[in-house]
Amino acid sequence: MAHTKSALKRDRQSKKNRERNNAAASTIKTARRKLAAALVKKDAAAIKESLSKFNSVLDKAAKYGVITRNTASRRKTRAAAAARKALV
Repeated sequence: MAHTKSALKRDRQSKKNRERNNAAASTIKTARRKLAAALVKKDAAAIKESLSKFNSVLDKAAKYGVITRNTASRRKTRAAAAARKALV
């Protein structure tokens, strides 16, 4: 257990950040699963909508530091490639 004021504050911050990061990671996973379901159905409208939502979620996570910008970019690129492949 932390003893100093700064250590106690840091503990509070890390708990808050962990909860925020876990929530964002869960949102990313949910969006990815919805995109995967749309890709299996090969429904163009559903793919377009879920891909847009997935990209938005990744951008927000990168903005707040949950994932890095490069990770977000890589995942968006791979998702777009999968969407193009599914629609062909």
